Amino acid sequence: MQKMLIALAISALFFACKEANKESVMEASAELEIKPETKKETPFVWEGANIYFLLTDRFNNGNPEKDINFGRTNPTGPLRGFMGGDILGITKKIEDGYFQELGINAIWFTPVVEQIHGDTDESTGSTYGYHGYWAKDWTVLDPNFGTKKDLEQLVKTAHANGIRILMDVVLNHTGPVTDKDPVWPEEWVRTDPVCDFETYETTTACTLVENLPDINTESDEAVELPDALLAKWKEEGRLSNELDELQLFFERTGYPRAPRFYIIKWLTDYINDLGIDGFRVDTVKHVNENAWAELYQEASHAFETWKKKNPDKVLDNNPFYMVGEVYNYGISSGREYDFGDKKVDYYDHGFKSLINFELKVDAHKNYETIFKKYSKLLHTKLKEKSVVNYLTSHDDNSPFDKQRKQPYRTATVLMLTPGASQVYYGDETARSLLIDGTVGDATLRSFMNWEDLDSLPETKKIHEHWQKLGKFRSKHPAVGAGKHKRLAKKPYVFSRTYTSGEFKDKVVVGLDLPKGKKSLWVKGFFGNGTRLLDTYSDTEVEVKNGKVVLDNEYDIALLELVE
Repeated sequence: MQKMLIALAISALFFACKEANKESVMEASAELEIKPETKKETPFVWEGANIYFLLTDRFNNGNPEKDINFGRTNPTGPLRGFMGGDILGITKKIEDGYFQELGINAIWFTPVVEQIHGDTDESTGSTYGYHGYWAKDWTVLDPNFGTKKDLEQLVKTAHANGIRILMDVVLNHTGPVTDKDPVWPEEWVRTDPVCDFETYETTTACTLVENLPDINTESDEAVELPDALLAKWKEEGRLSNELDELQLFFERTGYPRAPRFYIIKWLTDYINDLGIDGFRVDTVKHVNENAWAELYQEASHAFETWKKKNPDKVLDNNPFYMVGEVYNYGISSGREYDFGDKKVDYYDHGFKSLINFELKVDAHKNYETIFKKYSKLLHTKLKEKSVVNYLTSHDDNSPFDKQRKQPYRTATVLMLTPGASQVYYGDETARSLLIDGTVGDATLRSFMNWEDLDSLPETKKIHEHWQKLGKFRSKHPAVGAGKHKRLAKKPYVFSRTYTSGEFKDKVVVGLDLPKGKKSLWVKGFFGNGTRLLDTYSDTEVEVKNGKVVLDNEYDIALLELVE
C-alpha cells in the first residue's frame, strides 16, 4: 500500500512537472512569437521645433471683404498700411498642406488683437497697426485679422495636422496715440522718458520709442479701467460680461488690480478658451522680469484648465511654451542677459526658450564650427532649455543674405543647426527683402510672393530644398534637439542622436558632398548591414565596410533608418 501511494505521488509529481513544463514552453513560445513591431510615435519637442513665423497681414488673404475697418483709408508710406492677410488665410494654407510639406510643426503669427484705429504721422511715412504690435483692446480680435471663431478654427485645423499655435503677445506697451486713439490714463502708462538702453532702468522704465505709451508693469497699485475702454465695451454690448470675468479672475488669483494683471488676464483668456499652445513674447527686456513669471504662471493654469475641459483635443503632455524676444540676446550669453548694471536670467522667469540673434553672424562660418558650438551650449549652459534660431526676421535690418543670393545655404544652416528653427515667411521662396521706396522694417514685410512659387522654376527648386530639409527636421527630433558629432571631415559627415525615455532617434547628414559617386563614413554609428534611406534623393542604401555609397547630383545627404 505504501509503495502504491509512493508510486502515485511520483506519477502525480511527474504529471505536474510535465504540465508545468508544457505551460512554460507555451509561454516561452508566446514570447518568441514574431509580432509586428509597433513603431514608437515620434515625440514633439519644442527644443527642436520647426517654427514658421509670418505677419498675419502679409501672408494670405482668406477674406477680402474684411480688408478695410474703422475707416482706415488714409494714404500711408510704402508697405505701411493693411494689405489683407488674415487668420482665415493661414487656415487655408494648412488645409492645402503647405506647412506640412515644409515640415512645419508650429506656427507663430503676429498679434491679432484689436489695433489702434488711427494712423501715425512719422518720418517713415504714415503707418497703421498692420503688424499687430499696437494694441487698442486686448480682449477682442481686430476685424482686419478675423474673428475669434476664425482663430478657434485655425487652432483646431492646426492641431488636426500636428501643428502647434504660438500667439504673439505684447505686455510692454499700448498702441501710439492718434486722433482716434487717446492715451491711456497715467496710472496705466508712462509717456516719457524715451529709453536710452544704457542701464536696466533706462531699458525698462521708459518708452521704447517716442509716442509708444509704456505700461507701468512694475506697479502693484490698483487702477480703474480706462473710461474709453468701458465706453467701448458698453457700445459693443459686452461691458457686464467683461467686468464679471475680471471679478472672477482677481478673486481667484488674489492679484492687485494693477495694469499688468489686467493684461495677463486678457492674454491668457485665449489659452483658456482656444487651447493656444504657446506665446511668443514681444519686447521682453523692456519689462521687469517678475511680470513674465506671472504671465507664465497664469498661462500654464489656463492651459491645464483647457486640457481638462478638452481631453480629446490634447496633443501631448508638453507644458505651455513661452519663447521670448530679448532683443540682441545671443546663445553665447548662456542663461543671462547683461544690461551693464544688472544681469537677468529670463529662463528662470517662465521662458523655455529665447530668440537667438547670433546665428545670422555664425551662418558665415563653416558648418562644423556652427553645429559643434550650438550642440555644446545647448547641452551644457542651456541644458533643458533652448533657443529659437533665425536668419531673417520682421525687424532685423541686418539679416543673413539680405539680397537672397544664398537661399540654399540659408535653408541648410537654419534647418540643421541645433536648437529650434524659425522660418520667416518667404525664406522658403526667396521673397525679396529689398523693396524700392520702403523705409525701415517695412522693406522686410512685403506680401508673400505666391506668384513666384507658381511661375518661377528656380523658386520652385529653392522651395523643394526647404521642403526636404524641413520634413527631415520635423520627423527627427535628433536634428534640432539631439547631440552632434562629426563622423568624417571630408566629405563632411555628422551624426545627431536624441534619447528620451524609450525613444531613440539617430540620423546622419552629409554636406558639401561631391556630385556623382560618393562615400559617406558612418562607421561606429550605423553598423554594417544597416539599411538606410537618403531622404534627399529618396535612395535606399546599405552600410558596407563602415560606409554608404550614393551616386547622384546632390551635394547633400539626409540619412535615416529604413522603417
